[in-house]
Amino acid sequence: MQYIKKSDPELYQAMLRELQRQTGNLELIASENFVSRAVLEAAGSVLTNKYAEGYPYRWSKKTDKINYDLYGRYYGGCEFIDEAEKLAIERAKTIFKCEHANVQPHSGSQANMAAYFALIKPGDTILSLELTHGGHLTHGHPLSFSGYLFNIVPYGVNRETEKFDYDEIRRIALEVKPQMILTGASAYPRAINFARFREIADEVKAKLVVDMAHIAGLIAAGLHQSPVPYADIVTSTTHKTLRGPRGGLILCKEEYAKDVDRWVFPGTQGGPLMHIIAAKAAAFQEALQPEFKEYQNQIMINARTLAKALRDEGFNLVSGGTDNHLMMINLGTEEEGGPSGKKMEESLDLAGITANKNTVPFDTRKPFVASGIRLGTPAITTRGMKEPEMIRIANFIKRVFNDHENDEKLAKIKEEVSTFCSKFPLYADLLQENR
Repeated sequence: MQYIKKSDPELYQAMLRELQRQTGNLELIASENFVSRAVLEAAGSVLTNKYAEGYPYRWSKKTDKINYDLYGRYYGGCEFIDEAEKLAIERAKTIFKCEHANVQPHSGSQANMAAYFALIKPGDTILSLELTHGGHLTHGHPLSFSGYLFNIVPYGVNRETEKFDYDEIRRIALEVKPQMILTGASAYPRAINFARFREIADEVKAKLVVDMAHIAGLIAAGLHQSPVPYADIVTSTTHKTLRGPRGGLILCKEEYAKDVDRWVFPGTQGGPLMHIIAAKAAAFQEALQPEFKEYQNQIMINARTLAKALRDEGFNLVSGGTDNHLMMINLGTEEEGGPSGKKMEESLDLAGITANKNTVPFDTRKPFVASGIRLGTPAITTRGMKEPEMIRIANFIKRVFNDHENDEKLAKIKEEVSTFCSKFPLYADLLQENR
């Protein structure tokens, strides 16, 4: 960061403090991770200079299939950019064993937008997971394009088990006859049965879209059922468990490939971010290595260990535990007298632990206050933490819970957390260069 240090000291200081925060805090936000230096280099490369509207291929009018020999860009000078995007495409197809991959979406939200438009039209009905039960804004919130343009019918989790009730989801589908069923979640700690969703979709003649953003890394490693054989279109982010740059990804069957491409560009985006596509390619290369499966397996082991340790500390977890990389602490209602999710998030932050407030199923508090805390293990696993560290982290969280109003004690915990994190260095060379 030496050039920024010289040219823009104010921006440099903000970036340096963020580097120090990431390295000195416990990062437990389930949707965040730390990329490799290779991914950082690609994301900060000269590829950011290049416009490349279009694709590194065109659709053949004769065969109606992709032809890599036909020029598909609207700008010249893209021959090397094409190589980078082709690498990202082919690696994504190999990882997820899919027929077509579009690596251009700027985000998971834009991937979802293009996927919906490729399958249905505005005004159609989508059956999707209720936001307060673990869904995402783009799954139908009224302030999102999804809720604005489509008729959203929500399904939720069972009140007793706090898990999906597939018979109930089927009942709703038979009643409303949606044009599309959407599954995937941002705060659901259990495995999802994509085959069952396909059966329900087929019964009501609906398209099936799976948003696998949170669990893409687990799926890539074969540790969770893949949605690719069952869904018409699969969307994802490339960060989170996949450990790539912030961006989006669409996988689909060949019959939808042309419509997906059309709705990404020019339908919802202009020029792709070629430096980020290169960073995706770098992350996909890492995901193809044997070590990646070991890493993903450790994410899940850490999640199960942390969940058990939290239960042992007396916390109530949504659905009782986890099958993936995340878990949800239910802090209880306002009447029960404990801290809200908002308050707990703030107290954890003062103690050097980064997490996020989250609604829990059937929450009585508003989303900006919430009754839950969402925790995930990808980032701390990237740092090399394993089972013993999960037990220590659970104890940190319990102490924060007990002293959530005591800033002095929270500051003491922060010192301990900083010392704890120093044993698991992150971006050590960057820190050394910027001392």
